[in-house]
Amino acid sequence: MTISSLVLIVDDEKTLRDFVRRNLEVRGFRSLTASSGMEALAVFYKHNIDLVILDVMMPHMDGLETLRRIREDSLVPIIVLSALGEEADKIRALNLGADDYLTKPFGVGELLARVHAVLRRSRWIESPLRQGRITRGGIIADLEAHRVTVDGERIEVTPTEYNLLVYLMEQSGKVLPHRLILQNVWGPEYGTESEYLRVYIGRLRQKIEKDPSNPQYIFTERGIGYSFKA
Repeated sequence: MTISSLVLIVDDEKTLRDFVRRNLEVRGFRSLTASSGMEALAVFYKHNIDLVILDVMMPHMDGLETLRRIREDSLVPIIVLSALGEEADKIRALNLGADDYLTKPFGVGELLARVHAVLRRSRWIESPLRQGRITRGGIIADLEAHRVTVDGERIEVTPTEYNLLVYLMEQSGKVLPHRLILQNVWGPEYGTESEYLRVYIGRLRQKIEKDPSNPQYIFTERGIGYSFKA
């Protein structure tokens, strides 16, 4: 699945760029590198990139601004690298559209696990077709077309938003712990990243709820997780 994936590695530290590039290429990935945000954008728009690994702390144009600009045009999966490990920093990157957030320093195993997980989630269009559709209240998820409509109106969702919504709809009526949702939607490598859920649940509520502050579909089960009720 990932043998032909082309990864863009963006970091102003040559040592880290080379470390990531070597470890990806020895495992069959192709890679391109950039040392700044502006260079990254030039490379990104010139090539058909499958994944971006993007450092935050760069001079001139930082990684978050680079992320914002890429997200204006593309849903390509993006893993953010940062020495900043506070929850607020992660939430800011996720709100801008990052798919994952890896805190420096990190090991090769962790990096590769996140790369494979992000690429796996992004392959929603290429995944084996599922037949039929799920209907819960005014929400319909067409499993074959990967299309979501709310009260007859189609809404645009990212691959992770789609996978999260379908999982919640399939488990309608159940109280789902954070860890269970993360492992079923993000992958078995995840389980403690509750901030990911807060961001993505917030995104879904903005898209499917008439009043996101007073949800009718996705409910917070305090201290446990979330539930979907139609």
